[in-house]
Amino acid sequence: MIHELPVWFEAVSLALMGTVLIVDLAVVARRPHVPSMRESAAWVALYVGLALVYGLLVWVVGGAQPAGEFYAGWVTEYSLSVDNLFVFVLIMSRFAVPRQHQQHVLMVGIIVALVLRGAFILAGAALLEQFTWLFYLFGAFLVYTAVKLAVGGEEDEEFRENVAVRALRRVLPLSPGYDGAKVRTVVEGRRVWTPMLVVFVAIGTTDLLFAFDSIPAIFGLTQDPFIVFATNLFALMGLRQLYFLLGGLLDRLVYLPVALAVVLGFIGVKLVLEALHANTVPFINGGAPVPWAPEVPIWLSLVVIVGALAVATVASLWRTRRLATLAARERLEAERD
Repeated sequence: MIHELPVWFEAVSLALMGTVLIVDLAVVARRPHVPSMRESAAWVALYVGLALVYGLLVWVVGGAQPAGEFYAGWVTEYSLSVDNLFVFVLIMSRFAVPRQHQQHVLMVGIIVALVLRGAFILAGAALLEQFTWLFYLFGAFLVYTAVKLAVGGEEDEEFRENVAVRALRRVLPLSPGYDGAKVRTVVEGRRVWTPMLVVFVAIGTTDLLFAFDSIPAIFGLTQDPFIVFATNLFALMGLRQLYFLLGGLLDRLVYLPVALAVVLGFIGVKLVLEALHANTVPFINGGAPVPWAPEVPIWLSLVVIVGALAVATVASLWRTRRLATLAARERLEAERD
C-alpha cells in the first residue's frame, strides 16, 4: 500500500538532499586528502543522524507507516551498500587510484549511481503499478540472490571489468598514468583521457549492477517511489566516509553475506505474499487475490533486518577476534618450542 507524502514535503526534501550532496562534493574538490578515522566517523555519524531525524520528520508529516517504511528501507539499503564497499576496494586497488583522490572518485561515482538509480526507480514504479505480477518475479529473484549469497558468499573476491569499462578502454585514448583528479590531460602535445574516467565509470556502473538487488528489495518494503529514492540517497550519502572508516574492518565482517542473504530472502518472501494479495495471474487462485496469504507488518520487517545485521556483526567480530587469539597462542607455543 502506498502512503503518499505531501508534494511540498517531497520537493523540500529533494532540494535539501541535493544541497547536501553539492556541498559534500565541493568540500572534496577543494581539499582532496585521506580522511582520518576520526573525521570519517564524524561524517558517518552526521549522515546516520540526518537519516534518523528525517525518518522522524516523515513520521510527523505522513504518519508511522511511511516512517517505518523509510527506516526499514534505509537500513536495508545501507547494509547492502556496505557489501558494495568490498567491490569498491577492489576497483580502487585494480586501477591503483592514489589514496588522496579516492574520496573524489567515490563522490562522483555515487552521484552517477544516483542518477542511474533514479531512472531505474521511476521505471520500476511505473511497471509495478501496471503489472502487479512483477512482484512474483522480484520476489523470486531476491530469494535466488539470497540462496546464491548464502551458498557462495565469495563471489566478489575478484573485480571483473564490465562491458562499459572494456568499451571505454577500446574506444578512448588513455594516458598511461593519473594527472591528479583530472579526467583529461595532455601527453606529448595530445589531449587524452586519464584512467580516472575509467574508474568513474567502473564505480558508477558497478553500483548500478548492485541496484538490481537493492531496488527490488526496497520495493518489497514500500511502493512509494519517493521513499524508495530517499532511502537510496541516504544510504549512498554516507558511503564515501564509510569506505574510509571501515577500511580493514570489511575483511572481518565474514558473516555479512549470510545476514544479507537472510534479509533478501525475507523480503523476497514478503514480495511474493504481497503479490498473492493483489494476484491477477490466471493460473493462481483463478486470477483472484489470495485471502489466506499472511501480511507482513513493517515492524516485523524492521526487527528481521536489524536483528540479522546485528547478529552477523557481533558473530563476525567474535570469530575474527577468536582466530586472532588462537593465532597468537600458536605463535607463542612455536617460539617456546
